[in-house]
Amino acid sequence: MQAREGRLEAIHTSNGGVPKHARASVRVTIDGLDGDRQRDLRFHGGPQRAVSLYSLELGDALRGEGHPIVPGAMGENLTLAGVDWSVMLPGTTIDVGEVRLVLTGFASPCKNIAPAFLDEHFVRVSQKVHPGWSRLYAKVEREGVITIGDVVRLVQQ
Repeated sequence: MQAREGRLEAIHTSNGGVPKHARASVRVTIDGLDGDRQRDLRFHGGPQRAVSLYSLELGDALRGEGHPIVPGAMGENLTLAGVDWSVMLPGTTIDVGEVRLVLTGFASPCKNIAPAFLDEHFVRVSQKVHPGWSRLYAKVEREGVITIGDVVRLVQQ
């Protein structure tokens, strides 16, 4: 796939905490994914952090380093495949199926995701320590329903 187009590989939600659990399809609103909750709203959730995203390929690379990570283990809602993560920067707009998201910032890792990492080394996905490996937050610009397999398109940077 091209850098500007990919695929929605996985969808995850939880009633708070990690890991999040797989869903085949979900409605996305300005508040985030239906059925998804965050325990600490000081650091997670809200309109500017309504959706958390990560790269399938980066997850695969982390597993290659020995980390026992699986999609949803870091609290990400959407796992994207075939997207060039180097162009996924705050301010970028993407379409995931009928939903439009605007990337708002990098998600700082916390100890809650430590079990997903070898020796609990969760700073492996810190943008400050390892640029380009972080999860991203997004706000929802256009609501809708998404389903695994939906096309992911980079709209603008």
